[in-house]
Amino acid sequence: MILEQKKAIIFDLDGTLMDSMWLWDDIDIEYLGRYGYTPPDDLQKEIEGMGFTETACYFKKRFDLPDTVEEIKREWNRMAYEKYAKEVPLKKGAKNFLKKINEQGLKIGIASSNSRELIMASLRSNGVADYFDCITTSCDVPKGKPAPDVYLRVSDTLGVTPKDCLVFEDVPNGILAGKNAGMEVCAVEDEYSIDQQGEIKKLADYYIRSYDEIFEKTYEVLG
Repeated sequence: MILEQKKAIIFDLDGTLMDSMWLWDDIDIEYLGRYGYTPPDDLQKEIEGMGFTETACYFKKRFDLPDTVEEIKREWNRMAYEKYAKEVPLKKGAKNFLKKINEQGLKIGIASSNSRELIMASLRSNGVADYFDCITTSCDVPKGKPAPDVYLRVSDTLGVTPKDCLVFEDVPNGILAGKNAGMEVCAVEDEYSIDQQGEIKKLADYYIRSYDEIFEKTYEVLG
């Protein structure tokens, strides 16, 4: 079983625990449009796995933006907050899964590239904030994904060795971060990374279309 001998479950947020990737396309279009840019086709691939601060630095440099990195981050938080607080839902089966693993006594953490403000807004609005023992962002560590830093920080905070952790991720760089940390990784299907499914399945240990598959034992075992 996928949870066998695991002591901690660590989730990425966007596209993994929350159905939220859709809103960033609109934010990128609106924000870059202010400066006369259209988001280039390679943008999402280029920033995949970057932390919130890393992404702001990338935008500033690539698009020669006049705003400071901190101003960019503040504006993104402002633009996204209401949506995370009111419109971003959990992925299918996620709330029941969180409840069950909590009841089993497993430790639960988040290792996200998003900002802490938006993470907390979405967790509170979906009524699941109290399930988490640790919330860490890529801004809390030296390097974002695919470096293992954020996952290693979470496992250390939880007091669990990496081999006893199971990671849930939705994109290749996130999966690589978990694997680079020495953890097993379950890939979660998301509409916005479906075109990367082949690569995702090559990298991950398991694959699910919804969290219901975990206890139904209908998930894919890969490799």
